Amino acid sequence: MKTCVLGLLVLALLAAENANPTSVTADPSAGGFDAKAAERFANLALACVHKEYPNKISHVLNSDADVAPPRKLTPAFCGCFDWHSSVHGHWLLVRLLRTFPDASFAAAAREALKQSLTPENLKQEAAYLAGEGRASFERPYGLSWLLQLCAELREWDDPQAREWSANLKPLEEIAVERLKAWLPKLSNPVRIGEHDQTAFGLGLMLDYARTVHNDAFAKLVSDSAKKFFLADKNCPLAYEPSGEDFLSPSLGEADVMRRVLAPNEFAKWLKVFMPQIPSPRSPRRVFDRTGSNSSGMDAWLRPVVSPDPSDPKLAHLDGLNLSRAWMLEGILSALPNDDPRRAALQATADAHRRAGLAAVTGEHYEGGHWLGSFAVYLTTQRGIQKHN
Repeated sequence: MKTCVLGLLVLALLAAENANPTSVTADPSAGGFDAKAAERFANLALACVHKEYPNKISHVLNSDADVAPPRKLTPAFCGCFDWHSSVHGHWLLVRLLRTFPDASFAAAAREALKQSLTPENLKQEAAYLAGEGRASFERPYGLSWLLQLCAELREWDDPQAREWSANLKPLEEIAVERLKAWLPKLSNPVRIGEHDQTAFGLGLMLDYARTVHNDAFAKLVSDSAKKFFLADKNCPLAYEPSGEDFLSPSLGEADVMRRVLAPNEFAKWLKVFMPQIPSPRSPRRVFDRTGSNSSGMDAWLRPVVSPDPSDPKLAHLDGLNLSRAWMLEGILSALPNDDPRRAALQATADAHRRAGLAAVTGEHYEGGHWLGSFAVYLTTQRGIQKHN
């Protein structure tokens, strides 16, 4: 009952903001995002980027010498429960500093980044990544987020950002080479809703490659996406989500394909790949996951609810709402303004945005250590915006 009341209050507050033309968050193009919301998300990251325990490491032991605490193994990214969450927690801080450079959290965020992204720490990170038995370490999810962090710093015209970017260079180069060696050998994409998903990783890789003007890497990633997904059709959207998903396999695929196809080609591909998207021009009845016969406009893809946000795997579903929202917005960004599917896509994106942001409370560390990054990726439209 308390959760329902809280949800209604959140929706009421959002409606009030949208009704106020003078509100900072009233502009839909800004994603309903302001410095106050940014502070909340920044505080989630600041509370964990240097919090070493609890910690779940993915660590190959070659000998007793490899037994060490996270701060010794990966000193830059030893917090936030696991390596990839620490990486995108640092990305969150950079992203918010760029977006709100004079915010109340700016000084603390800069200090946290300064503490982590030192030359010594990042040389150790590079040595760790290059170590024996670590060819698949954080591949592709963590490495893709690392490249996103590098891209964010490259785009930021700031003296400290340039320093941190230079410090990251050895680790960045190893990550790119690791992914370049892996993609040609990947015979089939990984189509799951967790870290190993190929489509999501490819999207972040491609955004990085285009940001840093690495044309060869961009071509490899783009060609890989086409090899894996161009001939796909009739995606099994009704089978989603699995019980521990935080990424949609189907939407993730569409979100990367809109990056590699021309708009008219993408619109045609999407019709074949995801015919479930409702359109006023082709009304039909569909069955939702409960078996109820409902209008396709409101039942084709509904937000999900985590049954236990304190469970580290079940909390993934809160992130699924956020990632679905940004993937739907990515799809929208590549479709013509008169595409008849836009209404259904927009309504569904908005519903997932509301549900996802309402769940980013920080009440449980199982979600608090990473959901803020997903919220910031969505609200700042990282995968869509173009920066000077």
